[in-house]
Amino acid sequence: MKTLSLTINEKKIVTEKGKKVLWAALENGIFIPHLCAIEENPSPFGSCRLCFVEIEGKEEPVTSCTEEVTDGMIVNTRTESVLRLVRMAFELIMSRHPIVCKECPANKKCALQNISHEMGFKLKPKKLPQILPNLPVDDSHSLFTYNPNLCVLCGLCVYICNEIVKEAVLDFNFRGFITKVGTFQNRPLAESKCNPCLKCVEVCPVGALSKKVSGKEIPLTRL
Repeated sequence: MKTLSLTINEKKIVTEKGKKVLWAALENGIFIPHLCAIEENPSPFGSCRLCFVEIEGKEEPVTSCTEEVTDGMIVNTRTESVLRLVRMAFELIMSRHPIVCKECPANKKCALQNISHEMGFKLKPKKLPQILPNLPVDDSHSLFTYNPNLCVLCGLCVYICNEIVKEAVLDFNFRGFITKVGTFQNRPLAESKCNPCLKCVEVCPVGALSKKVSGKEIPLTRL
């Protein structure tokens, strides 16, 4: 394995050649917020816009999930411009995400809570009004529930379902402001060819997909 060295936030690290900056940072204890990235995906979505960093020699901040490390690279994750971009991206996400942590199955293990804690961001957006979705919860599947109101459209479940499990049950439906994750023709999960792998549930960072306990649904507020 070929390695190279770089500096992130004045910390010198050694990592594998070809690795993305995001994963090199996380492996060395340097937090960079992210929702849509998964290391197995060679072509990251880069859609959540949370993992911006500044790299010496580049004019503008770049997404760390798409930027490959180079030898001698100098990265900063907490510059003023980076924090401004990340804070705005987080506010945009939270403007569409209900804050119902106590009732959410991902409470205390939610990626949004973690980002809020690590970055010092409030969950409730300060500058943007909350315009919340009001979509029906799909609890038709015997093993898990899908609450699209909690979904942040990170696409991890879509990637896992299509590229790893090869079932192609989940995908993005509709476009623009009404985009949602769902099945073909937005049918209930129980009517799809979904298998019981639960890989989509495991990868969901916010509790939109949640496993039922002993055949019973985990309590969820119908929004």
